[in-house]
Amino acid sequence: MKKLLSLLLAGLLVFLAITAFKTPTSSVIANTPAADTLQYPEETHFKNIQQLTFGGDNAEAYFSYDGKYLIFQRTNAKDGIACDQMFIGKVPANGEKFDYKLVSTGKGRTTCGFFTKDGKHVIYASTHLGSADCPPVPDRSKYGNKYIWPLYASFDIFMADLDGKIVKQLTKSAGYDAEATLSPDGSKMIYTSVKDGDIELYMMDLKSGKEKRITHTLGYDGGAWFSPDGKKIIWRASRPQTEAAIKEYKNLLAENLVAPTSMEVWVANADGSNARQVTAYGQANWAPAFMPDSKRIIFASNHEYKRGFPFNLYTIHEDGTNLQKISRDKGFDAFPMFSPNGKKFVFCSNRNNGGTRDTNVFIADWEE
Repeated sequence: MKKLLSLLLAGLLVFLAITAFKTPTSSVIANTPAADTLQYPEETHFKNIQQLTFGGDNAEAYFSYDGKYLIFQRTNAKDGIACDQMFIGKVPANGEKFDYKLVSTGKGRTTCGFFTKDGKHVIYASTHLGSADCPPVPDRSKYGNKYIWPLYASFDIFMADLDGKIVKQLTKSAGYDAEATLSPDGSKMIYTSVKDGDIELYMMDLKSGKEKRITHTLGYDGGAWFSPDGKKIIWRASRPQTEAAIKEYKNLLAENLVAPTSMEVWVANADGSNARQVTAYGQANWAPAFMPDSKRIIFASNHEYKRGFPFNLYTIHEDGTNLQKISRDKGFDAFPMFSPNGKKFVFCSNRNNGGTRDTNVFIADWEE
């Protein structure tokens, strides 16, 4: 997702991060100054919108299973946070201030946090075993100034308690392991790894540690989520088709890099069967999640703009019909997630940032 900022100013596409991604995105999200607007008149689904964070790059905010807490990643040099770290905070009631605390180690870079079913632990990916320092960002001038995202080999997925104590290391492969979310019953983790030579999705049973590879097609597969009913999964994927595109993809992957500027939304059964493409708009269609009915989808996209910016939020039916634009920010809106009861909605945006490039977390009541 984090997530992963000045790139769009250079004419490049915004994409993850995060990085859910659920990805490592916030540290490279390219933001341009937006008007100081909390909500646009066309955003009729948003009610009682509230800005939760102020300053820095805040992304991938996701609800706990009971809907009472949020976990998100944050970078803010002014606060001494040089690259993404994980924070948790209680969802404020009646417009109260959103207070949050560090739950990662404060070392390396972290991304893609998620609460466990018991509400007593979180999972996230971190590079801290590789180094206590923030890992270096790629020199994009070597690649024609394309938007390049690093697949840090030192990323592994960890489980920690709410005081930040790591209680378990969930992945130990030699390469990139990140972008993890959990099933509605809390028993399974879906995540992205390069352990078999490509960027694929894997499903792990948390109790036994047994896992299964879910995707098998050349290209990037990441940022996966389960549907609320647990029967399906949704993710973003790139599928290089031409000989030149395949060669570029493989060359970058050999250097632990990927250029995620062309993404589409895919869905499948929870076991990976019946995989099918939902969107075909071109450019970057990503950060998808099922809506509370497990039938409709919400995602971020820049497909309306040839320059690759801005990014807005859209809803669409699982069969690819009935596309609806639901956000109108002139900058960057992404990382949408509904609360477990479907009543609240959280997303990240660079709206209302005082003319800076800050990205912040916003919450609203959802109205159909």
